[in-house]
Amino acid sequence: MSKINNTFVVKQQYATANNLNTRISIHDKYSTNKMGFGNWIVSNYRIDKGASVLELGCGTGDMWKGRESLISTCSRLILSDFSDGMVETTKEIVGDYENIEYKVLDIEKISYEDDSFDVVIANMMLYHVPNIEKGLAEVRRVLKNGGIFYCATYGEHGIIEYLSKILSEYGVEDSVNKNFTLQNGDKILRTTFSEVEKIEYIDSLAVTNIDDMVEYIYSLSSMTSLNSVPKQVIKDILIKNTTDGILNVPKEYGMFISS
Repeated sequence: MSKINNTFVVKQQYATANNLNTRISIHDKYSTNKMGFGNWIVSNYRIDKGASVLELGCGTGDMWKGRESLISTCSRLILSDFSDGMVETTKEIVGDYENIEYKVLDIEKISYEDDSFDVVIANMMLYHVPNIEKGLAEVRRVLKNGGIFYCATYGEHGIIEYLSKILSEYGVEDSVNKNFTLQNGDKILRTTFSEVEKIEYIDSLAVTNIDDMVEYIYSLSSMTSLNSVPKQVIKDILIKNTTDGILNVPKEYGMFISS
């Protein structure tokens, strides 16, 4: 896919929070690890008092909601996204703080001076970046010497791989974007950062309301082959794969901490 087409698809997919909220909801309701991926990510942040922090690809900003203590630790917190719709949603969810700025930013061309931030965050978004080497070079440029870069991502053996197996007869393929995963992220990051640590989040889905899973599936851009398939058909397949009324779906998530 060309950079222009990829950019269009990403912008279209994240133009509003609707699809993203559908995907977040399934994790909130059915994850077996009750800590929650967002809480786990934040628990691994090391943000010192007075730190200047930039988040790229902030999405809905939900991970910052109700975290006044962490926000107050930052001397400056820039919450940014490639989509202006997401930036507006984040501003509504997080609210106004003297030390928070909301920006529309492209990771490949970050509009800040060299050595501007103690911490840069880019969770669940690097696989969308058309030129990831350029994006990471920009992160390294705006990160201070000794600064930390946090980037969460998924693995290659999670939800989509599982769905592609049980829905293969309807043309669903394992089309997970593998540009930046738990499997290859270390190698990619080491081209720019000297220290890279990978930590994994142990979790799965135990879905009891199959309708929720159906809506999740149809919110995924990778499931376009199902557009002509009635939802009831997909629901019936999912029901056949339940055990004692529960659909058990593997998840594979984690994050890299680089400096």
